Amino acid sequence: MTKTTTDDRLDPKVVKIAVALIVGSLAVVFDTTIVNVALQTLSAQLHVPISTIQWVSTGYLLALGAVIPLAGWAQARFGGKRVWLFALTVFLIGSILCSLAWSATSLISFRIVQGFGGGLLFPLFSTMIMQAAAGRALGRTMSIVSLPMVVVPILGPIIGGVILNWLDWRWLFWVNVPFCVVGFILAWRMLDADATNARPRFDLVGWLLLSPSLVAILFGLSRSSQKGGFGGADAFGPLLAGTVLLVIFAWYSVRRGGTALVDVRLFAHRPLASATAMAFLSGAALYGGMALLPLYLQQVRGADALHAGLLVAPLGIGALLGRPLAGGLTDRIGPRRVAFAGFVIVGLATVPFALVSATTDEWFLMAVLVVRGFGLSVVSIPLQAASFVGLRRDEIAHAGIINRVAQQVGGSFGVAVLAVILDVALGNHSGSAALAANAFDQAFWWAAGFTGVALVLSLMLPGAPQPTPNNSRATTAGVAQEV
Repeated sequence: MTKTTTDDRLDPKVVKIAVALIVGSLAVVFDTTIVNVALQTLSAQLHVPISTIQWVSTGYLLALGAVIPLAGWAQARFGGKRVWLFALTVFLIGSILCSLAWSATSLISFRIVQGFGGGLLFPLFSTMIMQAAAGRALGRTMSIVSLPMVVVPILGPIIGGVILNWLDWRWLFWVNVPFCVVGFILAWRMLDADATNARPRFDLVGWLLLSPSLVAILFGLSRSSQKGGFGGADAFGPLLAGTVLLVIFAWYSVRRGGTALVDVRLFAHRPLASATAMAFLSGAALYGGMALLPLYLQQVRGADALHAGLLVAPLGIGALLGRPLAGGLTDRIGPRRVAFAGFVIVGLATVPFALVSATTDEWFLMAVLVVRGFGLSVVSIPLQAASFVGLRRDEIAHAGIINRVAQQVGGSFGVAVLAVILDVALGNHSGSAALAANAFDQAFWWAAGFTGVALVLSLMLPGAPQPTPNNSRATTAGVAQEV
């Protein structure tokens, strides 16, 4: 009889692969978080308005959306190692070009190059590690995989603040170079040689439906913070078009089956379906909250970029504390209970920010952030692990893309909704810092609402591990879960 996940231990081979991939992925995650704090500086240095320089982030985001769906086909056609090295090289070239940019237009163009590389790296990262784990010790494996995702978003704003305070903005992109170079060397030496003879046909129709749909949705969400909100023509039009294309792709994918660019029939697999819904909501709660915190510290409390980054840093401390506990508990008692507890913690740690004022004690806020970071870490690990429960090796790549898209769209949705709410509230409370704090209170209540919905839906996640039944899917994955 196959052992349950509870008896599994981390395979040293999986750890080796994870280390090689984590180093390279750090470049992508660092880049995203560092650039986000630099838009004001870039606007001033390149002599363009904020509405123009925002395309440094928007163009990158849209390039991600266009490329993410290609990751599964590219891995099957060329092999994971080759695609990873290629994507890392593209990201490295894009980073160097960004540091040499001579205008806003050139910087935006080079950021799109970065996005093409990052769009392949993100889904490959979790897919390759989950394929190596083969369904064993998923919780502990994800506690390793999630390391850059929970730490770098906290360190990024601090590093960005240091660079903007004492160095030229071009150093924002040189930070990526060491991670890319070392990550390339480690991947070249530590990843197994590609041994694929597969020649899957490229699903051109699927790509022409799915990629434009994601680009349109992400663009619409990015424009929703402008005048008119979600009802504005430049937001509503792309959102509607993207949604229609996505529905058409889903219908097309079901008819095409396993040869579709992304096999949406996997949504019939309950662990993946529930984890995807949770990934969307957790992305909204995580990225939406992360967007609000620095704004609150800067607009209400008058902190500069570096000070704001330092004040948010305790979030990363809490995340580090939660990782090992969440990984072990997920393997022992299942994703459902761990995710439920994590969402309770996140919700409780969000409420104090919905009650803040312009004079709330900073030490109290930092202590709450430690708790919130702990909860976010406890949430993220079981959600990512549940996405791959009971899947065959060939299904993992599709699940990785689905999970990544849900996180990306969910994060953009959360930021967009909270930005609209904050903009409306600030308009109604213009004036003193105390009135501005009331506007942030409303936005944080919405962030707590996202968490509450996710808390209820987390009950749909797989329960405690059970002995593997004798069926093809579970046997291949090496783990079964109580549902």
